[in-house]
Amino acid sequence: MTRAIVLAYSEVGVRCLGVLLAQGVEIPLVLTHADDPAERQWFASVRALAEGRGLRVVAPDDPNTPEWLAEARALSPDFVFSFYYRHLLGPEWLGVAPRGALNMHGSLLPKYRGRAPVHWAILNGETSTGASLHYMLEKPDAGALVDQQAVAILENDTALDVSLKVAAAAGDVLARSLPRLIAGTAEARALDLAQGSYFGRRRPEDGRIDWQRDARVIHDLVRAVAPPFPGAFTEVKGCRLAILETRLDAGPVREPNSAPCLYTEDGAWFADCVDGRRLRILKLECDNRAVAVHDLPPALSKLPIALS
Repeated sequence: MTRAIVLAYSEVGVRCLGVLLAQGVEIPLVLTHADDPAERQWFASVRALAEGRGLRVVAPDDPNTPEWLAEARALSPDFVFSFYYRHLLGPEWLGVAPRGALNMHGSLLPKYRGRAPVHWAILNGETSTGASLHYMLEKPDAGALVDQQAVAILENDTALDVSLKVAAAAGDVLARSLPRLIAGTAEARALDLAQGSYFGRRRPEDGRIDWQRDARVIHDLVRAVAPPFPGAFTEVKGCRLAILETRLDAGPVREPNSAPCLYTEDGAWFADCVDGRRLRILKLECDNRAVAVHDLPPALSKLPIALS
């Protein structure tokens, strides 16, 4: 029977762990993460799935210690699989399993290597992304590609929408690749890293809106960080204004000489942008409180409001 150590978290981790179990892979150890209470849990639990199937599950602060590496080697796995595991694995992990260490990444490699690939793809206005299964090297997201599957990014898709599509694609990729990996017939091709770029971690502060950008760019930011992620925001008259859902509006700007600015029209919120287009704002909060057009807080009582 094929044996694998699995390092996994988030929805991709759950989907891919499920595939291994469904295809009869023996899993003597699962490494995952303790949930962060400050993070909104939009995804299912790797721990719950693994424990429900009687697997041993641990959440070490550092998987790269000599103790964990020694235990991993003692388990004699054929493969090591990493599915959205958040710790960077040291080079010693790459030699633990004689048949290789493989990672599932949430982009169409070599594009969007690194952190937060779904968010960066939406921010950059991409119309597709996907899931890629590849062998791991010391350099992140750089090893030979086994298989990948694309998913569409629609105009109003949020990061949650796309993340769920990517998770489903990851399950599909692993399900069709695993028999070939086990049989030793899986082909892999080297990535041309010059055809993609590496992207770094994103922070909540990166959701601050730059109102000197075009309406499309602002819309892409809003949906890239929309809840359950930290959200896009701006500050007006001492109020932290969260803009959580938008649409590109076909109507003309109302305040062309005052753009960028915020106002109401026909019972809805709008923002005129510097490129002569406007955004319809579907969800707006002021200091964590939803704002209705008919119930304006003092900071928004005099419209239009200049945005900067």
